[in-house]
Amino acid sequence: MGGGMVARLNRYSVLCGAMCGILALTLAGCSTPEEKAAFAKRKQPPQAVIVKPARGTPVVETSTQQYYKDGYPSFNAPPTAANVQINDQQAGDLVKQLTALGSQRKAGTISEAEYQRRVAEMRKLAAEHGQDTLQEIQKEGGTPPAQTQN
Repeated sequence: MGGGMVARLNRYSVLCGAMCGILALTLAGCSTPEEKAAFAKRKQPPQAVIVKPARGTPVVETSTQQYYKDGYPSFNAPPTAANVQINDQQAGDLVKQLTALGSQRKAGTISEAEYQRRVAEMRKLAAEHGQDTLQEIQKEGGTPPAQTQN
C-alpha cells in the first residue's frame, strides 16, 4: 500500500471518529434535572382506573380462559365482544359529521361558541352514553348483568 492510501484512511478514521463524538454529545444533550424528571414521568405507565360496580356489590372476576391438562393456556376459544361494534357505515357517517364540523369551523361558517357547544355536546354523549345504555338494558331485561366492564 502506498503512503497516500494510509494517509487517506487515517483522515477518514479521524473524520468518522469526530462525527461519532459530535453525534454522541448531541444525543447525550445538556439536559437539566427538571428535564430528566419530566422525561422519566412521561415514560411511566399510566395509572390504573378502578371502576366500582354499579350495584355496590363486588365484581366477581371470572375468567373464560381455558387451560390444557398440563396447565398451559389454550387459545382455541374464540374471544367474545362485550357489545356489538359499530359497522363501517356508522363509522363513515361519524367521520363525515366530525369532518364537516371541522371544515365549518375553518371556513368560519359557524361561530367559535357554536363549535364549542357542539364539541361539548359530543363529549357529554361520549361520557354518559355507556351508563345510559346499561340502564336501558337493565330496564328491558329486568335483571342486571352479572359483570360490567368499561
